[in-house]
Amino acid sequence: MTENSEREAWVGIVIGVVGPHDLVDDVAAVCEEQPGVSTLRLDYDHESQAPAIVEAHASAVEGWLFTGIVPYMLSRDAEALTRPAAFVDYSGATLLSALVRLQRQGQDVTRLSIDTLSAADVNATFDEAGLPTADLRTLPYRPEMTSKKAVAFHRKGPAHAVITCLSSVHEALRDERHVLRLVPSVHSVRVALRQLMLTAEGQAQEDAQIALGLIEVANEEGLLREATALGGTLAAFRGGTHLLVTTRGPLHDATGGFTGLPMLARLAAQNDLVRVGFGLGRSAAEAESLARRALARARRIGEVAAVLSLRADTDIVLESVTSAPAGTQNLPVIARRVGLSVSTLEKLLEARAAAGDEPLTTREIADRLGVQQRTARRMLHRLELAGLAERTGNLTSGSSGRPLTLYRLTI
Repeated sequence: MTENSEREAWVGIVIGVVGPHDLVDDVAAVCEEQPGVSTLRLDYDHESQAPAIVEAHASAVEGWLFTGIVPYMLSRDAEALTRPAAFVDYSGATLLSALVRLQRQGQDVTRLSIDTLSAADVNATFDEAGLPTADLRTLPYRPEMTSKKAVAFHRKGPAHAVITCLSSVHEALRDERHVLRLVPSVHSVRVALRQLMLTAEGQAQEDAQIALGLIEVANEEGLLREATALGGTLAAFRGGTHLLVTTRGPLHDATGGFTGLPMLARLAAQNDLVRVGFGLGRSAAEAESLARRALARARRIGEVAAVLSLRADTDIVLESVTSAPAGTQNLPVIARRVGLSVSTLEKLLEARAAAGDEPLTTREIADRLGVQQRTARRMLHRLELAGLAERTGNLTSGSSGRPLTLYRLTI
């Protein structure tokens, strides 16, 4: 791929940059050097706030770039990442630059206490620099690692200089030890950005694959609703068959990763005969050809059947699953549409049930989700725009603070 073609492929992408206040602007500035890339700069006071930030802004970006591994892992483990994501690696050039700075400050760079980076990465950088590693202490990142544990690790060892990747650790130790917080190098940011762009481009191409569904059903009632739930359109096709047009992403979500088709059970509740054939292709012609093959196989299976046909002669029988109760919706599809995680939507449903469908204040919802009120307000605004929440008024808190908005959830 030439440089020009890479630039054309990357035009118009918005990257959400997440990290502490003093790093976000610098990382975002490097990203914006790439033609066609714009950034949404999202900073936090503590890395534990990263998942809520990601959930609140997911619909506004095509990808996430974290200024370090910790906010990335926290967001990933919270299942908040619905877009391609990458983090800036602090080993290699970034760590080497820190060693040079410490040496200029008169510190012994062969005796250090280092958190977050793996021992292998640290040793590799020191070996390349020709430095011994026998007196290094490292605390590699693990899911259970917290800033408190990192601080305790540094305090437990000898009074060596500290290299940390966490702003919270730097704040806790700066009056006790010589502490240097790693700042990502321009090279490291560019490497992470390139990785993210390639992943985002591949995901976009994959999700944009055309999915055509050919549906045989006597009663058309409910078909339009099913098409809308899949983010698609419905049209008449030859021989009384209906054509549903969508893309891979919504179909993947609605079928639980191409395993079951809830709409099959819902349509079968009103029809003795329901056959669905989906084709997934890189062009409309290829998708239609595969959909015809899928429908033909569905006919051979029985009166109620659904099949998805892919390239390379791959056919997947989509199991009929129990129809959802009236009024419920497909959470993965909703999550994709509003930019929130499925786990967040489930917590909102629990909050609605606990309130007996009565309106809830933004404070109550924030407490239920374990987020700040401003984050809850953003989430509710997004649901409101999607028609899944409605404002019913304001509740004065009795203080001079901002009135609490009341919302009725209609998810």
